[in-house]
Amino acid sequence: MAGHSKWANIKRRKGAQDAKRGQIFTKLIKEITVAAREGGPDPEGNPRLRLAIQNAKGQNVPKDNIERAINKGSGSDAVDYIETTYEGYGPHGVAVFVECATDNLNRTVASVRSLFSKYGGSLGVNGSVDYMFERKGTFLIVQNEETDQDDLTLELIDGGAEEVEFNEGYVEVTCAMEDFGNMQHKLDELSLEAETAELQRIPTTTVALDDEQFDKVMKLIEALEDDDDVQKVYHNIEATEEQLQSI
Repeated sequence: MAGHSKWANIKRRKGAQDAKRGQIFTKLIKEITVAAREGGPDPEGNPRLRLAIQNAKGQNVPKDNIERAINKGSGSDAVDYIETTYEGYGPHGVAVFVECATDNLNRTVASVRSLFSKYGGSLGVNGSVDYMFERKGTFLIVQNEETDQDDLTLELIDGGAEEVEFNEGYVEVTCAMEDFGNMQHKLDELSLEAETAELQRIPTTTVALDDEQFDKVMKLIEALEDDDDVQKVYHNIEATEEQLQSI
């Protein structure tokens, strides 16, 4: 999976910055609300809600915030968020895929279109870049120093892992979208709790940029991530280690 490890690193480092601004809390809470509205307030019978709660706990979202988000999604006055996606190109041919949850589609599409235009990109039609990404399950697990890497790798492969990487104190696991549930069961069996567990869009081809180009594209990526209606932004940049450090 070309660039997957670097992609995971850039996501984690950007996530740390978002946490300082409180943005990641907002997006996690919204995901809990959407999941509760879609499948009900019981995480045992609602896999999406269970996953959303797990990810929120992994980022230290307070329990009271989680409970309020569930009530907000499942009560009689539940917020009716609409999930939608937008696709386009950033500067220098970088593919950008945006996932949103909104209570006002007109506001969201206008905002996303404006940001693409402002930062030198162009909003495309549905399907314009979707084919350049694969849906994969990704799990980020804090590495136990006493764990035998070879034994753990074999166990994870048995659970459906396509790729296992040990990197910067974490175990990064990638599996097919269809094996996402099997991998969750395997982690439960191994008494391992993922810090994050998500269905991601992993690029099948990547674009290498020089530093100036990278900075220009990241302004678009960061502006999109800062939008309140945007949940996730995916791109196909193959960043160097130096570029990752600059974020």
